[in-house]
Amino acid sequence: MTRASSARSALAALLALVAAALLGACNSSTAVTASGGKPLVVAAENVWGSLAHQIGGDRVDVVSLITNPNTDPHAYEPTPADARTLAGAQLAIVNGVGYDPWAAKLIAANGREPIVLTVGDLVGARSGDNPHRWYDPANVEQVVGAVTADLQRLDPKDALSFIHQRTQLETRGLARYRALIAAIKSRYAGVPVGASESIVAPLLAALGLDLVTPPGYIKAISEGSDPTAQDKGTVDAQITRKLIKLWILNSQNVTPDSQRLTSAARARGIPVTTVTETLAPASASFQDWQSAQLQDLQRALAQATGR
Repeated sequence: MTRASSARSALAALLALVAAALLGACNSSTAVTASGGKPLVVAAENVWGSLAHQIGGDRVDVVSLITNPNTDPHAYEPTPADARTLAGAQLAIVNGVGYDPWAAKLIAANGREPIVLTVGDLVGARSGDNPHRWYDPANVEQVVGAVTADLQRLDPKDALSFIHQRTQLETRGLARYRALIAAIKSRYAGVPVGASESIVAPLLAALGLDLVTPPGYIKAISEGSDPTAQDKGTVDAQITRKLIKLWILNSQNVTPDSQRLTSAARARGIPVTTVTETLAPASASFQDWQSAQLQDLQRALAQATGR
């Protein structure tokens, strides 16, 4: 059973419990609601929740549902508490592009719909496209703008505060993140690299790095299906013949094959760096998490290329 089919099966069972879960929301100690009259923003993933928190500041309450850096978000099984939390949201931020279909279904099952920001729709991603939109710096900028606009719509009296917070995020918060992207692109554009799955493909494109792992291979691993024998052979040859300078592993989606390839890369003296799908640690901000990964990538590229 693939990750997608497993999640669908779990969701079908969960939806049967949603109505009962919502009936107990007012008396439940696990349901999260806004406090002090503040709007409640619920993000399916904490990567988007972090940005919303920084824009909303102390004017809003932000809750993220997927937060554990040790689990695979593709296989996330929502809980009745998640349903109750979404039921109280004034703004819901979901990724879309097939990444978190359970979120839209839970929102629809609530009987009332908050403002919903679907990132995939915002950036024009279609079904089958890479769902990891937070690894695309341009998409991150789009989300920052959209969250600001949605918060202003939700709470017009604090509109100026949201604009100020957005300015602080863009000019200070994201400055190091942007500087690292520019530095890596300037120094290492064109360097061939390999990856265990599709998660970093948008970022690698922004960095100017040449992701030579077959698209079919990284898409299959990301979706929990089997790559073709031809694609597997290509990846093996790229590592064995040292046609890549760097191997990037998604540590939240480790398969026996990705473990084998990672070990093979290390044995061939190819530097390995890891990335995650959610904030690591969970308490990190979006930019601190991404900047730490970019620094690791920069060090690995320096080791691999000698420059």
